[in-house]
Amino acid sequence: MPSPLRRLQTRLIDMVRNPGRRRREAVARDGVELVARIGYGARGFVYLSVGVITLLSLPGWMDEAVGTRGAIGWLAVQPFGRAWLLLLGLGLCAFVFWRFLQAVFDADHEGGSRQGWNTRFSQACSGLGYAFLAFSAFSLLIHTPADPAAGEAVQGQQQARQVLSLPFGNWILVGVGLCIAGVGVANVVRAVRTDFTEYLACSARLCRRVAPLARAGYLARGLAWLPLATLVVLAGFHSEASDVTSFGGALEAVERQPAGAWFLTLAALGFIAFGTFSFIEARFRKIRPPREVLPT
Repeated sequence: MPSPLRRLQTRLIDMVRNPGRRRREAVARDGVELVARIGYGARGFVYLSVGVITLLSLPGWMDEAVGTRGAIGWLAVQPFGRAWLLLLGLGLCAFVFWRFLQAVFDADHEGGSRQGWNTRFSQACSGLGYAFLAFSAFSLLIHTPADPAAGEAVQGQQQARQVLSLPFGNWILVGVGLCIAGVGVANVVRAVRTDFTEYLACSARLCRRVAPLARAGYLARGLAWLPLATLVVLAGFHSEASDVTSFGGALEAVERQPAGAWFLTLAALGFIAFGTFSFIEARFRKIRPPREVLPT
């Protein structure tokens, strides 16, 4: 089976030789599919980096555990960091575009049921989150701090102070923490209830083998959000912005607790599983561009 890039090249040549609406539509369809697969690959690279860095932080080979923004910050200070940031930022923009098609044009054919709208809403929220992540990558192209991970924690505390300065700011901060906890719980629920194989175009045998990677990945993502949510809620109750930290900082706080290293190990392995499954989606996910975005 030819790759999406090879199919797109063939379609483009065919369209130049024999222009027509059907050929333009086929080129657009293959182009959207290629963009979506690049997006899944970019997401996989981010989470694979998060998992590896977090795993290496346990024996002290890396400074500390990180979240997605921390992983991008770590990448920024590596050799050829700007080139990697540019490619990763573009890849994340591709994923945001695909999330937009899923949420607005129902690219996955979720339908108009309550469950369908819930799924599309979560896809829209996911797209917004990855848009901020892409913005972080591009902003690091302009200014790369010496310690991006520390800068992320400081930025979180500054934002918490701004919220606390508002009327009822402490309760707003508590609400933010509860929303973060909601994201975590939603990921755990999805790990348990979703049939990930229905979105893959691969053999039944392969689908059964890779589905546990998705479950482990979503479970790890969900549980890893809960320490940060707890700290944000406590910051709201105590009206102390210094209680707020980064995603990686929250994981570091968990590691200092009894059996915390085991939790961090499982979280890191879950991130790696999620990144690996994203690469599998980049290859096998069913990509069905909505007709509304195809040329007429």
